[in-house]
Amino acid sequence: MVSVIEMRDPYTAGHQKKSADVARAIATEMGLAQDKIEGIRMAGIIHDIGKLSIPAAILSKPSKLTEIEFSLIKEHARSGYEMLKDVESPWPLAEIVYQHHERMNGSGYPRNLKGDEILMESRILAVADVVESMASHRPYRPTLGIEAALEEIEKNKGILYDDTVADACLRLFREKGYQIS
Repeated sequence: MVSVIEMRDPYTAGHQKKSADVARAIATEMGLAQDKIEGIRMAGIIHDIGKLSIPAAILSKPSKLTEIEFSLIKEHARSGYEMLKDVESPWPLAEIVYQHHERMNGSGYPRNLKGDEILMESRILAVADVVESMASHRPYRPTLGIEAALEEIEKNKGILYDDTVADACLRLFREKGYQIS
């Protein structure tokens, strides 16, 4: 599944795996149970599966997206949920994928969930996804760098991102020397 997504969206090749690795590291830093950590890693590996429903021309567009194009991109979380909802798993993979763009203050998408309405796994994946995305090159912009990504997490800790997750992420990178590989 991951290979199919990355063939259609080559600019984010490796993004899902790297996001999954960052999410696993954050969950480990938070001291979560091994089973929960494995569920987060699995969800991370497939969190953008819904992009299969987005036209490839939009995914690889080298310029700013129009409002309509961005609204289509935002549908990938819902599409991913629809693709995964009937897959048997010991983890709530479909729901984690569905919620990975939700934000603590309710400003995320697709359902504007907030606070405790968002699964902890999704809160972790949200931070990992933002950090990996900002630290990587995209067709529409060069890499912003890891420091810009960490500043984003720090600035919006408790607003967009869960406090505990943000603290674990910042500790990992700034104090423990974690690097995205």
